Amino acid sequence: MKYPIYKNLFFEADIEIFRGRTKVTSRGILAPLLRTRVSREMSFFDNQKYIFELMPDSDMDNEHANYLNRYGSSLIFSTWMAPIPSPAFSRQVKSRMMSGFGCFHPEQVTLSITEECPNRCLHCALPNKNNHSKLSPTEVKDAIDQCVAAGATNIIFDGGEPLGYAGLEDLISHVPETAVAGLFTSGVGLTFEKAKSLKDAGLYSISVSFDSPFEEKHDHMRGVAGIFKKAAAGVKNAVSAGLLVNMYVVLAPYNVSDLEDFYRLSQELGAHELSFYEIVPTGRWLDNTSDILTKDQHAAFESFVRRHERDGDAKDSQNIDSGPKIFPGPLIVQTFGCMAGRQWLHITPEGNILPCSCVPISYGNIKDGKNAVKTAWKKIRKDPAYGKIGGCLMRDKDFREKYGDKFE
Repeated sequence: MKYPIYKNLFFEADIEIFRGRTKVTSRGILAPLLRTRVSREMSFFDNQKYIFELMPDSDMDNEHANYLNRYGSSLIFSTWMAPIPSPAFSRQVKSRMMSGFGCFHPEQVTLSITEECPNRCLHCALPNKNNHSKLSPTEVKDAIDQCVAAGATNIIFDGGEPLGYAGLEDLISHVPETAVAGLFTSGVGLTFEKAKSLKDAGLYSISVSFDSPFEEKHDHMRGVAGIFKKAAAGVKNAVSAGLLVNMYVVLAPYNVSDLEDFYRLSQELGAHELSFYEIVPTGRWLDNTSDILTKDQHAAFESFVRRHERDGDAKDSQNIDSGPKIFPGPLIVQTFGCMAGRQWLHITPEGNILPCSCVPISYGNIKDGKNAVKTAWKKIRKDPAYGKIGGCLMRDKDFREKYGDKFE
């Protein structure tokens, strides 16, 4: 079956499933030109694992039938991406195509709806303000509306711990079909009943964060005993409830040697995707600028990804690794550059609008009015710091020296 990525009178691109992997095909009179211009975007989809296909005649379990009912026949490629095709995915592709011509939109927005959290993570991006800030339901809904109007296709509820926010399901239901709703959580409070309630409200995917595949190390980084067991139980509960589940790992020198153990754990818990993002010196970790991966550690990570994704080495479907799809954040940043202020936007519990959750520079506040997001985005896009493709800005010495006095 073909899943359309993009289509107009002059250019079409589709994803086909071939021997258990994706295959991108394109055609049209402008195909030779556009294939070159969007080659990086196309390579992201080509010859990759995917999560599952939504098909009426498939043997899909009943718990995932709600995705078929909601989106129809489509491909679930990643927990980070809307079904292909879908209204949200179509908007995202158009945005990506426009970015090739220098026009950017805040495609992915993280909304920190509350500062409250039962964890005390050593590397938390939220600074130690201890003022118990949170956005009101009205402010959150206004933020959703403004972000979608500005081009957002992925609205991710974040914290703190968003599961502790009363009325979370109502906020999730407010996300329109032109975007998908995601959620970041430590897993605390993620019972089966809560997961089922979130799914029924329209939650598309949920990401449960892990600092280590080992209980003692994970709890140490979280600053609270017993969090690992709650996170593991949360993954199982979300899977059982029929949600798309992603295990989210902050990759750092202290856990990069545990890659295979993370993979094993994700298999045991039944996660659909295993995502890695490199640790960023921000928030409580702001001064740890030297705590980054070495070239050898990056090479080890790339080898790990190739081993399990088997990029370009699938002779038939039996050779496909049966484990979860891997979302290799560090490799994606190497290819596409830092996405802060180019594709990402973040809103804090105080309402401040930042280029991403790791860049603590405010360009406006959601409470400034109905055009607050678009106004802030224009300011961000005018700032030359976000106009070039490069690595993480918060790991960039020149950026920190130039903008450090603006850090909140």
